[in-house]
Amino acid sequence: MPNELASRLEPLVADAVTGAGFDLDSLEVQQAGRRKLVKVVVDGDDGVGLDEVADVSRAVSAVLDEHEHLIAGAYTLEVTSPGVDRPLTRARHWRRARFRQVRVTPTEGAEFVGRVGEAGEDSVRLLVGGTIRDVRYRDVAKAVIEIEFRQPPAGELKLLEADASGKIDGEGPSKEESR
Repeated sequence: MPNELASRLEPLVADAVTGAGFDLDSLEVQQAGRRKLVKVVVDGDDGVGLDEVADVSRAVSAVLDEHEHLIAGAYTLEVTSPGVDRPLTRARHWRRARFRQVRVTPTEGAEFVGRVGEAGEDSVRLLVGGTIRDVRYRDVAKAVIEIEFRQPPAGELKLLEADASGKIDGEGPSKEESR
């Protein structure tokens, strides 16, 4: 069964990906005719380039070859990076989206768009309509990056940088917590 196989392969593949300097975002194993398709999605703090995908592919392939008894047959390996439409579901996704614009659907209330500031383990700071808000991850039903075709407004970046360095003292945006 592919899901059971993915569970057995995940620690091995995660070690290979981590050893190459990246994070394992997801691992799927699907039956594709007589072969299995092993799809590995990796991410890094600075993204993942084509040369790096090739390096990770070689590392994962070597690990899979060492443990070929687990796969028990022919397989095709596909290593890729996450697309821009990947939902932000982990704190590291939010950290990597710093200064990007995101569309957030909260568990309660109306959808909104904000620019990502500092991201901690439990919450993220978002600039929404000129106001910096703390949004807890558990209060987010869905969040995705909004594609922008222009540079972010310098004023918004400046507000987020000032907020991160603690320079906002009564001036600039108010701070409001999302509950």
